[in-house]
Amino acid sequence: MIALLHAAILGIIQGLTEFLPVSSSGHLILARDLFGWHMLSNPHLNKVFDVALHAGTFVSLVIYFREDLVRLARAFAVSLVRGIGGDVDRRLAWLMVIGTIPGALVGVFLENLVENVLGAPKLIAVQLIVFAFVLYAADRLSRRTRPLDQVSWLDGILVGAAQALALAPGVSRSGITITMGLALGLKREAAARFSFLLSIPIIGGAALYAFAGVFLHHTGLPAGSEGMFAVGALTSAVSGYLCIKYFLNYLRTRSLNVFVVYRIAFGAALLAFYTLGR
Repeated sequence: MIALLHAAILGIIQGLTEFLPVSSSGHLILARDLFGWHMLSNPHLNKVFDVALHAGTFVSLVIYFREDLVRLARAFAVSLVRGIGGDVDRRLAWLMVIGTIPGALVGVFLENLVENVLGAPKLIAVQLIVFAFVLYAADRLSRRTRPLDQVSWLDGILVGAAQALALAPGVSRSGITITMGLALGLKREAAARFSFLLSIPIIGGAALYAFAGVFLHHTGLPAGSEGMFAVGALTSAVSGYLCIKYFLNYLRTRSLNVFVVYRIAFGAALLAFYTLGR
């Protein structure tokens, strides 16, 4: 029962922090480290549990953006026959493909570096603080005049490249992609919406890759752990959907300052804890 409660809490943390610019992977690593919630003895399966949480947020993305995804899928199919031309949806569909490539390549070839070096708690704290200032600068200095339908090929490449940096815990995938979108002059809501759309293929692909590894190279999930995975994925999906909905509404009229302050305060507290408290 305790394990299910922990799984639910981690699911909620994942659902909220995946889309807010505060780093979901960093929060999950720190929650486990601070509270000792290593629910699965096998480190690989602990990692797969994190992927199950990401699968929950993938479901929330698909449900929230279902109409956009259907429209973009049709546009992509049409582009294969008629080309892209000046059609906004066809261009956006291809930008989702192109923008996914840098993050996918980094994830495949630098997986060990990310897990064994960049996931150190002190480094996560530093990255929370450093990229808070980067986010603040982009939000403060950006023109914020361009809507989503004005996203260009260069925008897609640059935001996709920024997404690759998010594999380092503490950077925040949504944070760094929104930051890049703002730096390129997108409106806050447009930058966030493009960030979320761009995350769909990479989150879904990562989940499929990890689960395939479990069932191809291992014996599957440990007996009795299915409930933990289900609870974690479900709470992640529900909290993720609500977060997307209210965060996009929030950005229509408000700045990102509250998240900048949170990142700096949280990062400073973690640095103090790991430096002085241990």
